[in-house]
Formats: sequence, C-alpha cells, structure tokens
Amino acid sequence: MLHFAIATGLVLGLVVGLAAAATGNEWLLAIAEGSAPFGTVFINAIRMVVIPLVVTIIFASIAGLGDTRKLGRVGAFTLAFYWVTLIPAIIIGMTAMKLGLKFSPDIAMPVAETADIPSLPGIVDFLVSLVPANPFEAASSGAILPLIVFTALVAAATGTLAKERRERMIAIADDASQALMKLVWWILYTAPVGVFGLAAPVTAKLGWDLVLSLGVFILSVFAGLLVLMIVVFVPLWVLVAKIGPVRFLSSTFGAVSIAVSSTSTAAAIPVSLKEATENLGVSETVADILVPLGASMYRPGSALFQGAAIVFLAHMYDVPIPAAAIGAAILATFLVSLTVAPVPSSGVITMAPALEAIGVPVAGLAILLGIDRIPDMMRSGVNVLGQISTAVFVDRWTGGK
Repeated sequence: MLHFAIATGLVLGLVVGLAAAATGNEWLLAIAEGSAPFGTVFINAIRMVVIPLVVTIIFASIAGLGDTRKLGRVGAFTLAFYWVTLIPAIIIGMTAMKLGLKFSPDIAMPVAETADIPSLPGIVDFLVSLVPANPFEAASSGAILPLIVFTALVAAATGTLAKERRERMIAIADDASQALMKLVWWILYTAPVGVFGLAAPVTAKLGWDLVLSLGVFILSVFAGLLVLMIVVFVPLWVLVAKIGPVRFLSSTFGAVSIAVSSTSTAAAIPVSLKEATENLGVSETVADILVPLGASMYRPGSALFQGAAIVFLAHMYDVPIPAAAIGAAILATFLVSLTVAPVPSSGVITMAPALEAIGVPVAGLAILLGIDRIPDMMRSGVNVLGQISTAVFVDRWTGGK
C-alpha cells in the first residue's frame, strides 16, 4: 500500500504539473508552486535520518561477523566475491544509464537551494580524506564516507572483543538501527505528500520531458540488470557451479518470486535456504552463514540501480562527473550499497551519501521514490539470485567447509 500511495502522490504531482504547464492556469500553478515546502520538509527528514541509519547498520553488520579470522576460507571467498561482483554491477549500471541518456530529452532541473557542489579532489587526496582526523566533525559536516570508514574500523575492532562485550555493543547498535528504521517508516508515510510537493512544481516547469526521462531510467535499469546476469552470473553458474541457467533459475523460482513480490530479500531467506540446500546442493553450514549474510549486506541489483541513479540524477541536475570523480562515485556507491536497510525503497534513501559525495542534490531522490516500485521489484529478484549464487560458488570453492 505504501508504494501505491507514493506512486499516487507522484502521479498526482505529475498530472497537476503537466496541466499547469499546458494550460498556464493560475490556480494550478499556485497549487504546484505552493506545494514545494512539503517536498523540502520531506527531503530534510530523509537527510536527518540517513547518516545515523547507515552508521548503525554498518556497525552491526561488520561487528556481528565476529573475529574475521575465524571465518577462514569461507569469509575470504565471500568477501572477495562481493568485491568482484559489486564493482562491475555499479559500472554496468552507470554505463547502461549513460547509454540510455542518449534517448532521454534534455531537461534543466531547477537547482535545489540546499545543493552544495563541492570541488572534487584528486584520487590521492580523496583516499587520504577517507581517514577522518575527527569523526565527529565529519559527521557534523555531512562527510559520510570518512564516517563510514571510521565506523567500519571500529566495528572490525569490536568483532575481536570478548563475546559479552561484543554482543552488548552490537545489541545497542541493533536497537538504535531499529529505532531509526521506525523513524524512516514514519517519514515514508509522509512520502506521498512530499513527492507531490517535489514533482508538481518541477513538472510545471519541465512538462513531458521529465516523464519521458523517468521512463528511460526504468528501461535502462532493466537493461543493466539483464546485462549483469548474462555477463557476470550466468558464466559463473556454468563454469564454476556446473549448473545451466535454466536449472538455476527454476531451482530458485520460489525465493525469487517472494523477493520480487515483497521487494525484500530478507522475507525470502527461509525459501532461499531450502532451495539452496535441496535444489542446488549447498551444504547447510555454508547456506546458514551466507544466505542471511547476503540478505543483510550483498545486493548486486541495488548496487547497479544506485550506479544508474547517480548518472541519471547528475544528468538531470547538470552536475558533471569528471574522470577524477568516477572512482569516488563508484567507491561511494559500493559502500552505501552494503547499507540497504529492510525498509521500502531503502535502496533510494541510502543513496544520499553517494550523491552528496559528488555534489548531486538529494532532492532528486523523491522523484525516484515515486517510480521505485518497478525497479525495486526487478533489483530484488537479482539480489536474491546473487545471494544464492554466492552460497553456491563458495560452497563449491571451499568444499562445503
């Protein structure tokens, strides 16, 4: 129902904006322009919650692994697989969107008042800046990437503590993240009004060009997800797992159908475990570790979506992404793709740090929220396929140990 309500808010905003643009009616223009403060409040609320939400989720996920040395070969293969598949997913998403923009009309989005486009550092300066001299200053200034690095290091150190201390700190982070997720739910309940307040005034100025651009975005994401499956996962199914794509897809149909219909890979965990062990022969030891772990932090479809969204929003707001900043954009997207919380459209909400890292106004996220039901279903299906694939590959590589 929430996705339907958000989509309704977007459709109403587009209709009012298009009607105002087409007719020039003063009442419609007044409604469109007068709704803008609702959109501003909605975006400010998202910005308010996203940094603490990302930090607590990262801390709980990494610290919950315990001493990483105990993971042995399973941990090493899993983390390596995450790296070598998420980075290509982001690049494919960016490339697909770059090609898709050739078919998108040129539009000039109004510059958001809160937009602050920073000067982009070189790669060496960027890497140095990832280690914050003062993490609290980084948090107060909105420098999310250094804060994420600091959080990851503290979480890794926490994982080596005695069990009682480690579990106490993880429990605090879990409780904080649950409270923040509840706050996100409250904010999302206001999304229909907020999305209307962002879509109506923009559409009143841009007309049909904005609607056509959103259609191009959805098609580009779909094409990118297909390329990811064909180029990355299918060869691994055939060459590593010795499983044909038809058999793999039929063996995971239940988990994929649940993920697509609920837009949640967490909801598909029980079926994913059953199909991985019974249909694909994954050992219970490996499946019990990697399927829940993947549901909490490995989402290749979301990474691709976020890479595409960065290029799309940068194009809409006419923010250049020079070659020196591409690496920063990919790294930022990689980090935030690991923090997607189990709430509706969280793949959109958690993009805010990556957008701010390259100077793209986060106001564009509200428009993506309105159309996110279709991309969310598509990327959720790819996410669960990637998570089961990880369990299959690591099981084959480690012999189920």
